[in-house]
Amino acid sequence: MKVILKQEIKGLGKIGDIKSVKDGYARNFLYPKGLALVANDRNLKIIEKEKIKVAEIKIKEIASATEFAKKLSSVSITLPVATASGEENKIFGSVGPADISAALKTEGFDIDKKSIVLDNPLKELGAFDVTVKIHPEVTAKIKVWLVKKSN
Repeated sequence: MKVILKQEIKGLGKIGDIKSVKDGYARNFLYPKGLALVANDRNLKIIEKEKIKVAEIKIKEIASATEFAKKLSSVSITLPVATASGEENKIFGSVGPADISAALKTEGFDIDKKSIVLDNPLKELGAFDVTVKIHPEVTAKIKVWLVKKSN
C-alpha cells in the first residue's frame, strides 16, 4: 500500500515522502495516529500545502533563534572557583554544563544544560569560549571566565 507521510518517521521517511508499506502497518498504526494519508492526487495537494506551512514556520524559528543567539553571544559570565592547593591554575573539581547553565540563569537566560556543548569539563582558571546550541541549525558562543574565589 502506498502512503504519503504527514510527519517525519524515523526509519521510514520525511514529510511528503510517498512510501510503500504493508497494509496492516498503514491501517493499524500510521492512519490512526495521523502519521500518513492514502497516496492519491487530493492528498498530495494537501501535503504540499502542509510542507509550505512547515517551511515557513521553520524559517521563523530560525530567525528568532538567530536573534536570541546574537543577544546570547554578547554575554560573558564569571564563575569564582576554588583552586587546588599547590597548583596555580588548576581548580578544585571542574565546571560543567550545569554550572554554566546556572550562571546564565542569573544573567536572565534560561538555557538548558543539555544545550551547552563542552568537549571536556573546564578544569583550570582562564577564559573559555563555550558553544550553546539554541536550535539544531543555530549556535552561539559565550565567554566563560573562571577566576580564583577570594577567601
